[in-house]
Amino acid sequence: MTRSSVQGEDTQEGATDALERAEAVRGDGDNGVGDTEGSTEGSTESTTEDSSEDGTGGRPAGAGAAEGPRPRRRRRVLRWTAVVLAVVLAGTAGAGYLYYEHLNDNIRQDALNLGDSKVAAPTPNAAGQTPLNILVIGSDARDSEENQQLGGARETFGSTPLADVQMLVHLSADRSNMSVVSMPRDTLLEIPKCTDPDDGEVYPASEGRVMTNQSLGHGGPGCTVATWQGLTGIHIDHFVMVDFAGVVSMADAVGGVPVCVDANIHSRDNSGHGSGLKLAKGTHPVKGEQALQWLRTRYGFEDGSDLARAKAQHMYLNSMVRVLRENATLSSPNRLRRLAEEATEALTVDPGLDSVKKLYDLSNELRRVKPERITMTTMPNRYVGARVEPTEDAEQLFRLVREDIALDGRDAKKKPDAEPEPPADPAAPDDEIAVQVRNGTRTDELGTAPGRANTVTGLLVERGFAKAVADPSVLPSEDRTVIRYPSADLEGDARRVAKSLGIPASSVKRSTDVSGVTLVVGADWREGTAYKAPESDDRTPESAEALNGADDSACMHVSPAFTWS
Repeated sequence: MTRSSVQGEDTQEGATDALERAEAVRGDGDNGVGDTEGSTEGSTESTTEDSSEDGTGGRPAGAGAAEGPRPRRRRRVLRWTAVVLAVVLAGTAGAGYLYYEHLNDNIRQDALNLGDSKVAAPTPNAAGQTPLNILVIGSDARDSEENQQLGGARETFGSTPLADVQMLVHLSADRSNMSVVSMPRDTLLEIPKCTDPDDGEVYPASEGRVMTNQSLGHGGPGCTVATWQGLTGIHIDHFVMVDFAGVVSMADAVGGVPVCVDANIHSRDNSGHGSGLKLAKGTHPVKGEQALQWLRTRYGFEDGSDLARAKAQHMYLNSMVRVLRENATLSSPNRLRRLAEEATEALTVDPGLDSVKKLYDLSNELRRVKPERITMTTMPNRYVGARVEPTEDAEQLFRLVREDIALDGRDAKKKPDAEPEPPADPAAPDDEIAVQVRNGTRTDELGTAPGRANTVTGLLVERGFAKAVADPSVLPSEDRTVIRYPSADLEGDARRVAKSLGIPASSVKRSTDVSGVTLVVGADWREGTAYKAPESDDRTPESAEALNGADDSACMHVSPAFTWS
């Protein structure tokens, strides 16, 4: 969307006098939050080099030697993050109809999901509430002189941007807690086929695994959304994307964010690598370019890895949330107007968030969560050469988000699952239900248990499912045994198969990835003929490096090699 020209100083000054009129405007229309349509091992590692601070690498071959989106190493995470929650948590308080429309015109939009497969939205809870999942994307785009100056790598001006930061913000169904999951930018995964909605160009699925930061160049942020959904199985409702300049302008508008280091730091080595951050020991408010330096710093924090950088970013975001909640100066119309201006100019969003009204409503949703119920985490991962891949703990973290389980462990004790409502279309007779059985028992530590698909197929045939067949052509990997079905008319059949084998109803899932009722024998059923569902472990993995939003005592450890006196 093309941004409109600024309406002029007179319009902005008149905004304050017209505040009541603007509030009336905000009351019109849909809120756009939650009713948007859902977005839906090879070993080909990217040749992208890691240089998220100095702009010397981070792009696939042919894209130029630009610094990659910097999502993170083992834990590379949310660089521009604060920006988004700033918009969202502060709300946007413009005033005057013309100025309101001007802010709307500032906001750019793009399609939510460019992939073919979709993930079903979560089932509402007993009160009819559903969770809200927002993907925050930090782009390393150098499409303006300001972005180029801030990001470096002048030779890559105008080149394909990378998804520098990827961070999922999960707001619980009851709005009591918020969970944040960051994915390292150099995570190896498969990017699905994506179609650019602007010119119709089709980007084929990656051949083997590549770095996740490349997804943004496959048609836009909607491909990053599709990639996340494919990996995590989490339904994503919205995305918000921001660039270098957005970080700087938002930090200025907020008035500074307090950060802490346990020693003097200067992030610059003898070769000139580093963000340039220079701070004295203690707590200091950072804003503008210094805030960007903090969020980009890797050289100088702890062991110099993205794990350290991610921790610094989490601290910054938590601190910003507290500033937005506690700083009384943000009640000033002028301060809020500036924040609204900078925020709307910094953002690209999906159509479900394409107006001040929708962003304002979203901010009201998010601000209901107290800092002590916000949990920041990074996707658990392990090294594969110089890159990383998700671990079993990552799937545990994704499952907690999918099932809307608070990462801070403070959810009320859940009651046993009630028997689900009967399906609209009842099951066919057992001997008429076609079932494909696949062996998904492979894990990262153990190979595929031989013969499991044939064994379970035999069980089903013995129990009257004459059309059950083993499918040896597909060898997926599933931690838990699952039964999938593609459409509502087969739900009854899928549930009937599950009941016959003692598989819980919670393991029966609707999915467009299958063409009929499909039973995948998981790693939890590697032997025997009687299925026993494993006990649920709803604890957040320690490897997720959780940080509580109310923790104001956190202070980054400075490497002795990057200190000064």
